[in-house]
Amino acid sequence: MKNRKTIFKTALIGALCAVSTANFAQTEGKKVQVFSSWEGEKKMMVEQQASVFKQDFKTENPVINICPEFKYQEVIGFGGAFTETSAYNFSLLAPEKQTELSEMLFGKKGIGFNLCRTTIHSCDFSLDEYTYVKEGDFDLKTFDISRDKKYILPFILQAKKINPDLQLFASPWSPPAFMKDNNSKSMIKGGKLLKQYYPNWAKYFSLYLQNYKKEGVDFLAVSIQNEPIAIQPWESCFWTGAEEGDFAVNYLRPTLDKAGFANTKIIVWDHNKERVAERAREAISVKGGDKAIWGVGFHWYSGDHFDNLRMAHELYPDKPLIATEFCLSPETTGEAVWGEVEKTSWAAVEKYAGEILSNFNNFMAGSVEWNLIVDLKGGPYHDRAAGVSAPVYVDADKKDFILGDLYYAVGHFSKFVKRGALRIGTSSYSDNVKTTAFQNPDGEIIVIVLNKTDKKITPKLRLNNCTAEFTLAPKSLNTFVIPAKSSGKSELKKNIKQQPQPLERKIRLEQVQ
Repeated sequence: MKNRKTIFKTALIGALCAVSTANFAQTEGKKVQVFSSWEGEKKMMVEQQASVFKQDFKTENPVINICPEFKYQEVIGFGGAFTETSAYNFSLLAPEKQTELSEMLFGKKGIGFNLCRTTIHSCDFSLDEYTYVKEGDFDLKTFDISRDKKYILPFILQAKKINPDLQLFASPWSPPAFMKDNNSKSMIKGGKLLKQYYPNWAKYFSLYLQNYKKEGVDFLAVSIQNEPIAIQPWESCFWTGAEEGDFAVNYLRPTLDKAGFANTKIIVWDHNKERVAERAREAISVKGGDKAIWGVGFHWYSGDHFDNLRMAHELYPDKPLIATEFCLSPETTGEAVWGEVEKTSWAAVEKYAGEILSNFNNFMAGSVEWNLIVDLKGGPYHDRAAGVSAPVYVDADKKDFILGDLYYAVGHFSKFVKRGALRIGTSSYSDNVKTTAFQNPDGEIIVIVLNKTDKKITPKLRLNNCTAEFTLAPKSLNTFVIPAKSSGKSELKKNIKQQPQPLERKIRLEQVQ
């Protein structure tokens, strides 16, 4: 046995050495582009001076290693939520501004969002509470999505026009109040779905999908419940992991299959990371759960817990992990990030970038933040104490929009990392210089580097015994683009042309304050 292992190890090392030697010839002389954002600068995602890979067998520090031979999870996409708040704000824009913003969010000239969330009737970022049926209609004969046709569907259809590859998943915040056990005429403050109404609630999902399909909108997936252990002052409902598994296996999956939605997948948990591994286990361990449940959703509101993502992946490596919601708010930060932007904007960028980067390094497959758009007060919203941040802010008086700092924080990833990319191996010389990397389907390599230090640094990217040196500003976020082996300069020139207009941060400060 020992000899067999030795022979295998020797053969593997030999194969990797052969690949490394071949790749070396294709790496030397290759130009690397870098786009940077940094604290205190007026513009963001700005192209910096390129560098060229040179043969280098000596450099040891400071080095960021790129190892394409180590391949991990596949990327599904990036995006945000088509809440009624976002859609309402979108409707306030002049038509030409709606077209412009759609391109900036979903188009190739913008940051290319391609994975977004919708809500099944109202949530805390709807204009008020509503459902698709009349009170007491257990048979769902009055099911009607007319409310969504006013704001939400036009926004989605405009986005799909810009990006036909846009995929969606839908989440409910609560079943209708008359199906719950808390004897409330409102959907707020938790309660549970009564077991006798599991079939009705499953049918409600299928009717939602059917009605949206009639409007030209299909869905990749649905999640069973947003934040299933939170009793909120807005729409909410409590589920255990076993209940989610039971509902998925015995009610939702059969109902969707029968209604013609066999390809619509099911996501469980859809709540904070600190319990993602145990909740995945509780739901998927239900008999039939592994077959019925496709993925596991998570939020960020209870701390980093990146190891819990890794453990969830190790338990179920075939179940994609999707960040289904994250945002900043006074409730989570203690200050209004859209208010005193001078104090909070870079902290917000660093928080977002660090979260996305670390999530990917622990097997996240898709990253979807909360509202796509809010107004300058972080809303509108209902049943809440305060608003939240978003990538885009609308100035209703001017019928115009402002690209916020977080637009660019996410754009450093979403503009460059394509659907179907594979995360690849990386290592960094310092915990304060965070990095992750991807190989796009065409072979192009994307490296994101977050410099958390307050010093200028000069790291070298190392790939196939070649290095390229860069100077990175203090407190900066940087995206490196390494062309594919077979591609010339045309694809990189295309990326330059499609780069969003840099954000004039001083202008935004004056508008927001």
